[in-house]
Amino acid sequence: MYVSRLVEKEIEKKLRTSGAVVVAGPKFCGKTTTCMRYQKSFVKLNTKQSIALAKLDPKSVLVGDNPRLIDEWQTVPDIWNCVKDNLDDEYQFGKFILTGSSTPAEKTDIHHSGAGRITPIKMRPMSLWESGDSNGKVSLLDLFNGGKEFVTDYNDNFNINDVAFLICRGGWPISVLAEKDFAIDVTKNYYNGLFSFEDSDNERFRNKKPEVLRMILRSYARHISTEAAVSTIIDDVKQNNERSMDAKTFAEYMEALQDLYIIDDMQAWNPNIRSKTSIRTTPTRHFVDTSIACRALQIGPEDLTNDLESFGLFFEDFAVRDLSIYANSLDGEVRHYRDNAGLECDAVIHLEDGRWGAVEIKLGGDKLIEDGAKSLKLLKSKILEKSDNRAPSFLMVLTAVGPSYLREDGVYVAAINQIRP
Repeated sequence: MYVSRLVEKEIEKKLRTSGAVVVAGPKFCGKTTTCMRYQKSFVKLNTKQSIALAKLDPKSVLVGDNPRLIDEWQTVPDIWNCVKDNLDDEYQFGKFILTGSSTPAEKTDIHHSGAGRITPIKMRPMSLWESGDSNGKVSLLDLFNGGKEFVTDYNDNFNINDVAFLICRGGWPISVLAEKDFAIDVTKNYYNGLFSFEDSDNERFRNKKPEVLRMILRSYARHISTEAAVSTIIDDVKQNNERSMDAKTFAEYMEALQDLYIIDDMQAWNPNIRSKTSIRTTPTRHFVDTSIACRALQIGPEDLTNDLESFGLFFEDFAVRDLSIYANSLDGEVRHYRDNAGLECDAVIHLEDGRWGAVEIKLGGDKLIEDGAKSLKLLKSKILEKSDNRAPSFLMVLTAVGPSYLREDGVYVAAINQIRP
């Protein structure tokens, strides 16, 4: 059974405006399944034989009706150069679709950026709206347009245990489609096979020790949704594993995790403000799906509900995943804000047309919601100190549970299971 994905809109648009699109993302997030809906011919480079043949004659891989889907293209990096040359000879919109779950084995084999010919698209696991776990009563697009369709909803049929389960299950299609009693076990199986590189054609991955990758992921998960410095994470690796690790080794392993699209750090938002306040640019540590962090630390739903402080950090990562997916579908992006005065904002959704909305992410409860609203209003005031700065389209406290409503001060409160693009 195919479940529609929000990235479809972006794929359709890019196929009409670019010669080739590259859909990249972590394993099993649904790239090939979704892209198969747009192809008229395809080749899958997922066996030693198919890869060996493609390396002998990469141009032959391009032969077929268009759009031509080339799955796991990164196993033969020269395909990128062949696609570029093919488009130079005979440009045509929507000619090729390339999919990949990692970056090329040898990046130096790519001789050009592909600018003007090849357009990248990032695909993440499913959001709650895509998996059917959000009722979609609160539309981000509507909030950007003034919130005319926003209505109060008590959201009585969703509780903290539901959130904990969804965090641990993740947005992997194979887990989403599984029976609820077995869904988290499906995610465990996915994680356990994530670093099986013995037969990998990619030497950079094959030379990485799975136990070290998992060790680093555990330390990364312990700093989830924070701005922990690299040195802090390295120290955590050393202290918790009684093992030496220098910055060079750490960087090599981190590059592998990034190349596999597992780490998804969020960059800082730097508005044009008049004050002398310095904007901190350290990225916030996030995962492409929070379930990976759960598996790295071997924690389940009960562990989250028994430690609300950690639950809050994991929920923030979970909410950022969904907000990022929704923002992409609106031609926008999500960033965080923090200045040297201590003012923070968990997520700033910024659209291409300049509109922006600020979101504080909280588990819920009157005190946390009040704290979030206070911080949002302070951010708005600081931004508007400069008269030519654009006011936010909306301010919202995004909660794990509880009702969705509009406060008297104009701050929206909405639960994660009610959000859609």
